[in-house]
Amino acid sequence: MDNRPIGIFDSGVGGTSVWREIEKLLPNEDTIYLADSKNAPYGEKSKEEILQLSVKNIDFLLSRGCKLIVVACNTATTNAISHVRKQYNVPFIGTEPAIKPAALRSKSKTVGVLATKGTLSSELFFATSQNHAGHINKVVQVGTGLVPLIEAGKVHSEETKKLLQTYLEPMLAAGMDYLVLGCTHYPYLIPVLKEMIPPHVEILDSGAAIARQTMAILKENNLLANPEKEGDHQFYTNADPDILASFLSDVEAKHKTAYLDF
Repeated sequence: MDNRPIGIFDSGVGGTSVWREIEKLLPNEDTIYLADSKNAPYGEKSKEEILQLSVKNIDFLLSRGCKLIVVACNTATTNAISHVRKQYNVPFIGTEPAIKPAALRSKSKTVGVLATKGTLSSELFFATSQNHAGHINKVVQVGTGLVPLIEAGKVHSEETKKLLQTYLEPMLAAGMDYLVLGCTHYPYLIPVLKEMIPPHVEILDSGAAIARQTMAILKENNLLANPEKEGDHQFYTNADPDILASFLSDVEAKHKTAYLDF
């Protein structure tokens, strides 16, 4: 048994969608969540910048004694995870768009992919698409502007809905039956998306798969926490803590949300 916490980081509040899946599957595990909201969105930054920010986030989480790091950010995963896996001696769990399951399940052989520029332009995304979805039509769209709106708590705003409408139109026109969300911020848009797409179009994100992989790696490395304890959770942000807290309003008050100057 290993009661050290799981470390989770994202470019902002979006990775809390992944944290929810991990907490649901592994309720005995302690977690430390780091939201680098001051530097969001990562998707518009260079690979070098993304790597530097990822290293800074990882160093913070390791300084708090984390036993495993979940990179709850598609852009950071696709641009930095191969490097940090060589640099650090801890297990890493990455985040990738669910292209493979969408390609396998699609009946229309057309899927929509909504992701950041940093994810869609990465070598890892290209390789995954070619290896697992080369036989289907992929309508990809950079979700420019969505992360800042979500970070500002404007998920249900008219501005957000207008952007989504613009991004969805070519996907729907092409006949997609699966919409892949390639950013951990985007699951918070699902209620809005469901109002805008036909009921036969299924939405896929990676949160549950990340949680299952986290559990598998913990088991494989004998890192699971005491099954009789209850998990404790800490949340840090370098922006307005009230925004992060608003995405965790249903989480028990004992969990701490704090501002961190980094």
